[in-house]
Amino acid sequence: MPTFRPATWELRVMGATASGEQHRFTWPEFSALPRTTVMADFHCVTKFSVMGNEWGGVSTATLMEIAPPAPGVKHVMIWGEYGYSANVRMSDFTRPETLFVLELDEKPISAERGFPVRMVVPHLYAWKSVKWVRAVEYMLEDRRGFWEERGYHNIADPWREQRYSYQEEPGEGPP
Repeated sequence: MPTFRPATWELRVMGATASGEQHRFTWPEFSALPRTTVMADFHCVTKFSVMGNEWGGVSTATLMEIAPPAPGVKHVMIWGEYGYSANVRMSDFTRPETLFVLELDEKPISAERGFPVRMVVPHLYAWKSVKWVRAVEYMLEDRRGFWEERGYHNIADPWREQRYSYQEEPGEGPP
């Protein structure tokens, strides 16, 4: 697990931003953003779910107001520590229940769960919910993240049991 150093921690928003510039948030800046709470489940690809979690954090809408994407952005790559990444469609990223989580059940999330910031996309399998988030990359075209490059499904809908890339239908992944 990475060591959290608040004095040097930053979250970057990069790629196809509306301004063409990279946005940077220090820990004091990011942790001071308005917060929201969402009740949502958490689904693991290994066939277990944790129901009724209370996630607290910064909505993607809040981040996008400050660091908007360029027109035409259709995908987002969430980057975590150690180069880990997960791609999500913009339609998944902008859902009201998708959060940059700082708390779980009214307590700071643990290091094991992604402290200080974890992306939670509760309607998708948990590998899309990147731990130890450090960057958001707006993308005009899709590309696969860490697990998707290793054979996991590009979309990851648990209700359709989209676990592996061989299950992808045409158009569900990058060429």
